[in-house]
Amino acid sequence: MKPIPVADEAVVRIDDVSRDVFGLRTAFVNLFAFRDGTGWSLADAGLYGSATRILEWTRQHFGAARPRAIFLTHAHFDHVGALDELMRAWDVPVYAHPAELDYVVGSKVYPPPDPTVGGGLMSRMSTLYPRRTQKFRGEVRILPADGQLPHHDGWRWVSTPGHSTGHVSFFRTEDRTLIAGDAFCTTKQESLLAVATQRPELHGPPAYFTTDWDQARESVRRLAALVPAHIGVGHGPALSGPAATAALRELASRFDEVARPRAGRYVEQPTR
Repeated sequence: MKPIPVADEAVVRIDDVSRDVFGLRTAFVNLFAFRDGTGWSLADAGLYGSATRILEWTRQHFGAARPRAIFLTHAHFDHVGALDELMRAWDVPVYAHPAELDYVVGSKVYPPPDPTVGGGLMSRMSTLYPRRTQKFRGEVRILPADGQLPHHDGWRWVSTPGHSTGHVSFFRTEDRTLIAGDAFCTTKQESLLAVATQRPELHGPPAYFTTDWDQARESVRRLAALVPAHIGVGHGPALSGPAATAALRELASRFDEVARPRAGRYVEQPTR
């Protein structure tokens, strides 16, 4: 697997992705909040143990106002870890794709990771990562079939499976802002050094947890076709501007060459 270079001028502060879109990095994973005239919502819920930091960060941006909802790109442990604590603080709706519901509530276990793909310590340690979420005691609602995000008319969700069966991304048409989750990364997530330094470059989804590479390729192509101008991802720096758009377009066109592992548990036999 090879990186797609990203120009320095494309990298922006994660807490200022675009107008009224803010990001927070908790250890090695990002989550995002966005607002409009109706209020604000959260996209993903970070790592277990990060709830206090998330609550402090949201108070800095939104004061005491609760979010309208929490929208999940998927239910891997690093994207839903603080969900139960946040729900105890806020008691708001949680939305996910129907294929992710059982994973959100912990009644189903994700397929085993593949530590042989991608290279680097993050990949080799993946057998230690939780495959079942912390027990979530709230209600999870299904994202509307029309693709719109509840409470936020300017946003829609986009089906982007591959990294997980029900993975979704979020897109604001007005200014082409994309919250991509783990559909792709802007640093080499398989490498502990790259994660620590946040070296900006485009890669496919985190390889060790990706279970369908054909779907992953088509999802990246679907997102590139939206021509996003501002990009926030689950792993890596936020990007903005023409150089970011061009890098994603190149990743989409060369996905099998630069992102797909040559061999691995799910490379030839995907799990859906």
